[in-house]
Amino acid sequence: MKPIIFSFAERLPNGKDIARVVLVESKDTEVTRTKTGGREIRIGIDSFKKMTRRKLQTLFRRVATIAKQNHIKFLVIDINDFTFAGLALTARDIGEIASINMQLANFEFIRYKTKPKEGWGGVEKIVIIGAANKDMRDGFRRGLIIAGEINKMRELINTPGGDMTPAILAKSAMDAVENTDINVQVLGMIEMELLGMGGIIGVGKGSDAEPKFIVMEYMAGEPGQKPIVLVGKGITFDTGGLNIKPGMSMEEMHMDMSGGAAVIHALVAAAKLGVKRNIVALVPAAENMPSGRSYRMGDILRTMNGKTIEINHTDAEGRVVLADALEYSKRYKPEVVIDVATLTGAAQVALGQKASVFFATDEALEKKMRELGEKSGDYVWQLPLWEEYESMVKGVFADVTNSGKSRWGGAIEGAMFLWQFIKGTPWVHIDMAPRMSSTDGDFLAKGSTGEPMRLLVAFLES
Repeated sequence: MKPIIFSFAERLPNGKDIARVVLVESKDTEVTRTKTGGREIRIGIDSFKKMTRRKLQTLFRRVATIAKQNHIKFLVIDINDFTFAGLALTARDIGEIASINMQLANFEFIRYKTKPKEGWGGVEKIVIIGAANKDMRDGFRRGLIIAGEINKMRELINTPGGDMTPAILAKSAMDAVENTDINVQVLGMIEMELLGMGGIIGVGKGSDAEPKFIVMEYMAGEPGQKPIVLVGKGITFDTGGLNIKPGMSMEEMHMDMSGGAAVIHALVAAAKLGVKRNIVALVPAAENMPSGRSYRMGDILRTMNGKTIEINHTDAEGRVVLADALEYSKRYKPEVVIDVATLTGAAQVALGQKASVFFATDEALEKKMRELGEKSGDYVWQLPLWEEYESMVKGVFADVTNSGKSRWGGAIEGAMFLWQFIKGTPWVHIDMAPRMSSTDGDFLAKGSTGEPMRLLVAFLES
């Protein structure tokens, strides 16, 4: 769908096709006709005095969602109505929050649908009246860039697995960097074999679609500045391999490359925003498929850094491909590495579907991730990365095992496995499985949420 067009005016425009948004302290929301024939969306909120940043982000999503449901294409918003005295937000903050959240709520994945006679629903234009100063307009501009890349990320994630192989994901990354200063290199089987990337090769060899390793470099910082490295899991479809998933558990597994899509478009957003940093994005991309060539339970894979992995479950494949990517990240002598992955169902068991789990190697990173999660709206909550858990991933016949024997602490086990390949480097692991797909109360279309891309962009800018 096309992005919403925002324009600014000093006074209320007239027209029967225009709906004005009005906030009221009420439990009810209604759409009414005015005396002049126009429409008014009266959105109920609990309390003007108790408005929070979280509620404000949801409020802007509700505006776009209600307009879509009522087939309203043109809105008028007095931005002064959304400037709450109790919130310590700048004009730029308000513009950015408004722009991002209305664009996200307006998005719908329609690529495979036949266009209806009446056209697609969704908001086309929003006129902002009120005190929209230069800073606020800059916030709207930034929001359009960030939301635009998030929605492109959602397009990739929602694409069916048959149309999103590792090669297509690599081509999508190359297309995404057009008109930016990002360089893209795609490694195939020969290059990965020379590097000794036994993890990616092992997981991907069961598929007819060859695995790829995507390297994206954006070097806009000072010469010699240590880069931030983003690593995203790129499993373009996950059957579970020979430990095949039940049918219902496989339904959304075309979205198992959400982490890869997130880091691709976070990097593109940073470039378009003009972030002056050295940043690298790495995506190990593979399909996890059952065949006569598939890796087996009991197999031992040798990774790029020489560590061996004992395969105790072929459906714990994400951590196996990330092992090689984390080792590759060390080539850049990074300031920090952040990996993003739909790694474990256990993360969703722990937190439900309202926040991603994260792990960090020091308190400064922990504090920063929590604060930026709250600010961006991509909420995260920390679990421990204690040495006492390391025994969970100790191998019997190899250095580590990709799946331990315990029923408990699956999200921690996944993080402890990854830690074995990144020790000594400042590191954050985001298990975004709880936020892979939208749920009730998100005010988002079915499919990808686009998280945690806002968090990644906030981190890169900070």
